[in-house]
Amino acid sequence: MTRILVVDDEPQILRALRINLRARGYDVQVAETGTGALKAAAAHPPDLVVLDLGLPDLDGVEVIRGLRGWTAVPIIVLSGRAGSEDKVAALDAGADDYVTKPFGVDELLARIRAVTRRLTATAPAQPALRIGRHTVDLADRTVTRDDGDEVRLTPTQWAVLEKLLRNPGKLVSQRQLLHDVWGPEYHDETNYLRQYLAQLRRKLEDDPARPRHLITEPGMGYRYRP
Repeated sequence: MTRILVVDDEPQILRALRINLRARGYDVQVAETGTGALKAAAAHPPDLVVLDLGLPDLDGVEVIRGLRGWTAVPIIVLSGRAGSEDKVAALDAGADDYVTKPFGVDELLARIRAVTRRLTATAPAQPALRIGRHTVDLADRTVTRDDGDEVRLTPTQWAVLEKLLRNPGKLVSQRQLLHDVWGPEYHDETNYLRQYLAQLRRKLEDDPARPRHLITEPGMGYRYRP
């Protein structure tokens, strides 16, 4: 049974999530503070964490960093903050996804199912992935159209694409992409990402203007949708 740790200082949210998650067969722990969350996670390691950013004692980003010091458990952030900066900070700290408050329980449950599907997959990830009419082989670093023609990518295009494809369904923040592809000194060059994603969509998507696989999350980052 998948154990989920829900961290929120609003009793009504804790109660609603505990009821809904248990009704769907999850084992649920709850905590109302960041300190309590870290202690609960250490005592009974969860399979997934649902974490509010606005906690009374510790900022949610600090809780993420505390967890990431010893565990790779998936973390879904709940955020009631209007700006994107806090969400980006949470993603950069190691969160896997986010849901904005107020949220629908069905949306959160869908995010949880997506994360737990990746968590419970026992077979190793296949090196060959599909984008539209193209097969991307990460092991051979080749892209082949269904008609057999090969699509050439530059090294930087490969680096961007590989980062997204190795995190299927997960939001990869702009800052993380810039750091991993261009280096730690790059922080604000989001125009690089727009240009390279546009190039990749023109080469790989059936309709670059309406991409189905290489998705932009405005102001946040990018996501590969299988």
